[in-house]
Amino acid sequence: MGRAEIGSSVTISYIGTLDNGRIFHSTEAHGPVTFTIGADQLFPALERALIGMRSGETKNIVLTADEAYGQRRQENIIQVARQTFPAGKEISVGQKLSIEFKGGAARVMVVTGVNENDVTLDGNHPLAGLDLTFALKVEQVGE
Repeated sequence: MGRAEIGSSVTISYIGTLDNGRIFHSTEAHGPVTFTIGADQLFPALERALIGMRSGETKNIVLTADEAYGQRRQENIIQVARQTFPAGKEISVGQKLSIEFKGGAARVMVVTGVNENDVTLDGNHPLAGLDLTFALKVEQVGE
């Protein structure tokens, strides 16, 4: 097999970790991931790092927050009046809620604060603002 290039079908296994060593995702539980380089299925920086690799090669790749999920953005954190939610609805910190905005767009947000008057919701991706390290192995490179 040749080297991975734009348009190649590539199968990889990886362990993704944060700077503190915590694993945020791994293919060990669900098996390798297959994708096409250049089809915008992975982070572009990760796809670029794979170009030129062959089956069986391994590499550690670090993506900055900007190359991964971006920086945490304050405008993605909102406060909503508690009375906006149905009476008796249980709302607790850490809970994920699907919130519908004007125009019909829906977004999953995490409850980060609750008091008798307000609910604070965070729409940032949980890994936003964090650098991600991928210890990966190219399992197969196809056409």
